[in-house]
Amino acid sequence: MNGGTDDPHWVRSTVDRFERPLLLYALKIVGGDVERARDVVQETFARLCDQPPANVNGHLGPWLYTVCRNAALDVRRKARREMALAETADETIESATPSPAVVAETNDATSHVLKMLARLPANQQEAIRLKFQHQMSYRDISRITGHSETNVGFLIHRGIKSIREMLS
Repeated sequence: MNGGTDDPHWVRSTVDRFERPLLLYALKIVGGDVERARDVVQETFARLCDQPPANVNGHLGPWLYTVCRNAALDVRRKARREMALAETADETIESATPSPAVVAETNDATSHVLKMLARLPANQQEAIRLKFQHQMSYRDISRITGHSETNVGFLIHRGIKSIREMLS
């Protein structure tokens, strides 16, 4: 390993900042399998260690999410080839929620909206999750997913509009 490992503090701060969000993102892509999601995130950081910091400076977040997404999609494809996977209907990532008081207040509404989100097409779900759960810009989402920025905006707009319609 070379590149990023020249500065162990840079790598450590990157892991501290991105490990949990990347794990949540990978977890969704690999269908809720925590071990596979952890492997994907580990692979993502291993690839980061092979990169000179100059290669990712200025776009570290999008670079990490892109590598994570590609690795998670590879894992998902491999798992589907190995066996037919039953869709996991009940995915909750609410163990990573804020204080119990906040969770208690918003649990019902959040649960309802997440159920509506799960009914959207996968590309709309992914764009909305990257935007609102991972605070990505349209440009970053575009880089991660391969969709144009305009298409990302359309996917998010259409997804939110569909959720509003389902809620009313």
